[in-house]
Amino acid sequence: MKKIYCVEDDESVRELVIYALQSSGFEAHGFINAEEFFAAMKDNMPDLVLLDIMLPGISGIDILNELRQNPQTEHLPAIMLTARGSEYDKITGLDSGADDYVTKPFGVMELIARIKAVLRRSNKIMPAAATDSSDLSAGNGLLKLNYDFHKVYVNDNEVTLTLKEFELLYYLLKNKNIVISRDKIMDEVWDYNYAAETRTVDVHIKTLRHKLGPASKLIETIRGVGYKIVD
Repeated sequence: MKKIYCVEDDESVRELVIYALQSSGFEAHGFINAEEFFAAMKDNMPDLVLLDIMLPGISGIDILNELRQNPQTEHLPAIMLTARGSEYDKITGLDSGADDYVTKPFGVMELIARIKAVLRRSNKIMPAAATDSSDLSAGNGLLKLNYDFHKVYVNDNEVTLTLKEFELLYYLLKNKNIVISRDKIMDEVWDYNYAAETRTVDVHIKTLRHKLGPASKLIETIRGVGYKIVD
């Protein structure tokens, strides 16, 4: 039975999430703030955490940053719960290393589906499109990626990416010069296909382009379809 921790200060939302998780076969525990959460983490490590961004005292983003800086929890799957329409919160969460985000108000079944998808992803070594090739590049060497060492370079300068940004870039490079739809990217990189949330891909592309600097020009937007990396 997978164990999930939910940090949410809204009692009604927290109780609903815990009930839904338990009804779906998960062991679930709720916490009102960071102090309660980290106290529980000392005794038992969960398989996934749900973090509300707007918390009293230490925010969900701050909690996520602390998790990612700790070698024991740096790869712990995390889903952020964000306010509707707050793209800044979504980008900040994803840039901090969140595996996904769910916008409030959310449907219980959607939340459960996203949790299951992230848990499936956490048990995989590489995206479904992976082959034996470890070194990939584009732009005559402007952009380089090594899968085995989880490294990305632009003009031979290392660039730090979150796990999902890395997997997205890897998938695009594996299919260089091929137009890939948002739905296909969601299905392959997130192992989840929910048409209403393909905006997740757009947000990740935005942060990825920002970090890649001069190599961002290699990622082309195909209006109404998706994206491709050109050589």
